[in-house]
Amino acid sequence: MKRIFILLVIALVAASAFAAENTLIDFTLLTGDVTVGDGDTAQPENNRTLVDFAEVAGASFTEEERNLMKSSLFIENWEVDLNSSAQSAFTQANSVVRLATVRDTADQFAGDPVLGARVSFPTEPWNSYAFIRPPFEIQAYANPTELQGDQVVAIQGAPQGTKFEEGYGVIKNVGVLKQVGINVYGLNFPHSLTIVMQDENNEQHEIFMGYLEFDGWRQLIWDNPNYVTDVRDRELRTYPLYPNLQPMMKLVGFRVYRDGSNVGGDFITYIRDVTLIYDEARLQLQEAIDHDGLWQILDQREDERRRAELDRLGNLQVLRFIERQLQSPETEDLRRTEDAGQN
Repeated sequence: MKRIFILLVIALVAASAFAAENTLIDFTLLTGDVTVGDGDTAQPENNRTLVDFAEVAGASFTEEERNLMKSSLFIENWEVDLNSSAQSAFTQANSVVRLATVRDTADQFAGDPVLGARVSFPTEPWNSYAFIRPPFEIQAYANPTELQGDQVVAIQGAPQGTKFEEGYGVIKNVGVLKQVGINVYGLNFPHSLTIVMQDENNEQHEIFMGYLEFDGWRQLIWDNPNYVTDVRDRELRTYPLYPNLQPMMKLVGFRVYRDGSNVGGDFITYIRDVTLIYDEARLQLQEAIDHDGLWQILDQREDERRRAELDRLGNLQVLRFIERQLQSPETEDLRRTEDAGQN
């Protein structure tokens, strides 16, 4: 009886270590649910993913300007970058991201907000690609915050380092990837789509999802060809635990490749979400000793990483804020008119 009980416990523990499934990014969550600024400066943002970069802006800005120095993963903030040989004033200006809404009468995802991307590829016969990316590098170790008045403040009692988890770009405790899925809308273009992710060691992984030569919504699936299902066939090894950083995956962006022999010009697609199926890297067991409560190694290391990520984000966003301030009023009015027309 005791032997049966031990085998049952081992089976339950083994089962808990395999095939976890989570959403990496869900664009139905990335709508504009708060407003930053007032009057002509008002802009919609996503509260959960809002980041304040005023603290790295220096002291030469007014308080009103510093209050506007916020950005989020709101769909309209995402950007499209073309490779250098495909860039021109025309192609870059016409490669944009917009919030799109699925018709209420649609068979799939009716009424859902999704990311819509327009890419203006060159018409010349050479290879090119477009990188659809968030407005800033998603912070893997940021703490949950919310907008209160003009300030982004920490949420008291919220789990630390989880701001971008639960469908906002980060999944923790990711071991071996088993499967990656993406819900994407195709319009019979022969271009290919990849997903770019980054792990806890800052190594990027680009996964080929397939071609977009179909009409309508489809879930493209990538199955890891090196995934070994039977644990008896795996190379078993142990890894140091504390104080190593927790294994994770975060979204870097999406890349669309256009072969030079295929049609160029405007390309449209829509993306709803990305899901991962993976082995958990570590069992979620209760440790006998609160290691980090005693040594604070991970807390200090992740705090340094958060600050480094914020510095990279802040420097870029401040430069963009200054550039927007330098634009002529006519340019800003034209941009607002185009945005209103798209919405």
